[in-house]
Amino acid sequence: MANLKSLSARIGLPILIVLLLFGFPSSGKTNLKVFHAGSLSIPFKEIEKKFEASHPDVDVQLEAHGSVVAVRQVTEVGKRGDVVAVADYSLIPSMMTPDYADFYLQFAQNRMVLAYTDQSKLSDRVNSDNWYNVLADPDVRYGFSNPNVDPCGYRSPMVMQLAELHYYDSKILDELVIANSTITLSEEGGKYQINTPEGLNPKTSQLSIRNKSVGLVALLQSGGLDYAFEYMSVSKQHGLKFVTLPRSIDLSSTEYANTYKKVSVKTSDGKVKIAKPIVYGITVPSNALHPQLAREFVQLIISKQGRSVFSELGQPLIVPTRGFGEVPSDLEGVEQDNK
Repeated sequence: MANLKSLSARIGLPILIVLLLFGFPSSGKTNLKVFHAGSLSIPFKEIEKKFEASHPDVDVQLEAHGSVVAVRQVTEVGKRGDVVAVADYSLIPSMMTPDYADFYLQFAQNRMVLAYTDQSKLSDRVNSDNWYNVLADPDVRYGFSNPNVDPCGYRSPMVMQLAELHYYDSKILDELVIANSTITLSEEGGKYQINTPEGLNPKTSQLSIRNKSVGLVALLQSGGLDYAFEYMSVSKQHGLKFVTLPRSIDLSSTEYANTYKKVSVKTSDGKVKIAKPIVYGITVPSNALHPQLAREFVQLIISKQGRSVFSELGQPLIVPTRGFGEVPSDLEGVEQDNK
């Protein structure tokens, strides 16, 4: 209030009223809008700083969502995004091509882990061999993100079903998820489909489901949760402890691609996601307001400078970056894949 009185005294009350009603003059900068997966928040903030340093007339505006929601900002909400980056590259060809995107890049990798803190119950004994028994303890609270809007969310029950195959224990997904929510499982011919309805409705205080995987971090840090399924990069960036999972279940290795694809998730929109190695995707939408600047932003991400940012934050980039569709010629260092 004091600031408004001071401003009114300097410029006059009528002018102040007009400014409040119709807005203050813009800074003259170009706004570059980036919709991205929540798990990219910290590295993208670093990329934003570097990009704005070399483009002082540009204001990079980052907006984090679950990846499905990030895509929907462009395809359903009607916003004009300049860059869309998601934690599952296949969301771009399945949700944006051909109307909203004519190319995409596979640019980063990750792996699933079980994150926790020193305050987590049974943290002194949890490890890669017994984590599912720890989660089954009635005093332990655990969570994952919403499978219907976030790739980390649908990857979490995938991990638990793959764990049944790895540990030869057919009760892991049943006890941890199906018994505690409306999620169901169907099996036919050695293939497992996890079904996630719109209302997931956790039935006990043991299980929590949030829209974004990064939203679980605050719950872990505050003691609201003991464990959460997260990406390794997110866990490292937020200083969390984590249990590394076997490669045959953590969705990180092409060596186990045939094992992963035995499991799928059918989300509430009726679409089926088949388990596969975690690969991030990025594109410049066809209706981007600033396509050249957007491509320069993408180029910074996949450059040596961008690789250094991601590496320091515990998330490796794919080198060389793999491109699909009509990849612009000014995106240097991209290996075109026409399959």
